[in-house]
Amino acid sequence: MILDFNGTIAVDGKLINGVAEKINNLSTLLNFVIVTADTYGTVEKELIGVNCKIVNLSNSKEFQSKLDVLISLGKGQTICVGNGFNDRIVLKECVLGISVLQEEGLSMEALIASDFVCKSIIDVFSCIKNPDRIKATLRS
Repeated sequence: MILDFNGTIAVDGKLINGVAEKINNLSTLLNFVIVTADTYGTVEKELIGVNCKIVNLSNSKEFQSKLDVLISLGKGQTICVGNGFNDRIVLKECVLGISVLQEEGLSMEALIASDFVCKSIIDVFSCIKNPDRIKATLRS
């Protein structure tokens, strides 16, 4: 699972309460990759003790974009979560794109590219834990 940092699991560079615990609890089911340009320079500090890989695009020698990370993980097996304009491509290209509308807002392009929207990252984690919620939302 690729997670955006600012606006998705963090607000103003600070990890949202409960996110660390949710990631650590779900890390037995999923591998978490946090992909960010780290606007506030806080990603490393905020994710100490969280069972995830961090890809900081500001200083990555391996990846140039979120799409590069998605391709390396496999589009057909990766869930992506984000809120920003720069998340739109991975939200559209992954197997399941989820956008979140929280304090930092949601880009219209990210919204359109998503398969569905949650009101918080905690709700996203609840949907992952209870996949029937995703089935019910996406049922045609």
